Amino acid sequence: MDIKEYFARISYQGSHNKPDLATLSDIFQHHIRAIPYENLSIHCGERIELDLEPIYNKIVRKKRGGWCMENNYLLSWVLKTLGYNVTLLGSKVYVPEHDAYPEEIDHLLLQVEIDGKSYIVDGGFGMAYQLWQPMELISGTDQPQTPGVFRFQEENGTWYLEKVKRKQWVLNPSTSTSPNVENEVCRRVYLFTLQPRDIEEFRGCNAHLQTAPDSLFVTKSICSLQTADGVRALVGWKLTEIKYNFRDNMDLVEIRMLADEEIEKTLKEKFNVTLEKKFVPVNTSRLSLF
Repeated sequence: MDIKEYFARISYQGSHNKPDLATLSDIFQHHIRAIPYENLSIHCGERIELDLEPIYNKIVRKKRGGWCMENNYLLSWVLKTLGYNVTLLGSKVYVPEHDAYPEEIDHLLLQVEIDGKSYIVDGGFGMAYQLWQPMELISGTDQPQTPGVFRFQEENGTWYLEKVKRKQWVLNPSTSTSPNVENEVCRRVYLFTLQPRDIEEFRGCNAHLQTAPDSLFVTKSICSLQTADGVRALVGWKLTEIKYNFRDNMDLVEIRMLADEEIEKTLKEKFNVTLEKKFVPVNTSRLSLF
């Protein structure tokens, strides 16, 4: 594994001699714009592995993306290689349709210490809830970013991440999401504690999420990528493109349903993803990702 090869993969040409916040933020933004959040392996008959070298080969050499455990495990290696103090954390992702969090951790994120301050770095959430910058670990303070206003709330050692949503101007509302989701003002994203985790603690979760019949990742094929001014996502056959803060605190949303013969070309042109095996799109879950 070669850090220069990773930098080439994300088109990063900045400095990396000093492990400071500016460098971290720059590398992070290059990462999320180059490497998709995707679970396409599940729908190509491939197994998602949780070892660093297979993840590196998949994301860096084969120019694929990955889900949280792949993206953030790779990022942890990158940041440690550059001299950052990195701790793996486990979180539970909020399920709005059930108004609940799962019993077991199902998401990997990173805590990075810089100059006595803690930051949460999460390059593996994707969609419209993907952080664009490291977030300082402070409770109750709005932290505006291009995708919207994020904030942490801490209660008795448990931290909650939430995002204040903008209004949306949907160009073709007939293909949009359910009204109750559209009317949300603030969405809980996930909860976590600061208990340090080892990658071994995620092996059960990594296996379960790609095999359980009711897993969101089994019932939906997902590929999302952050852009210079928004995000694009292919979920099943539905291509959604969002331009953040298009006007007056409003996001512009365009949705299009693709035909089977358009999928491969769209993955290549919109996400720079070329799959080695036959991909079968899936979208049988009613859970909303936006």
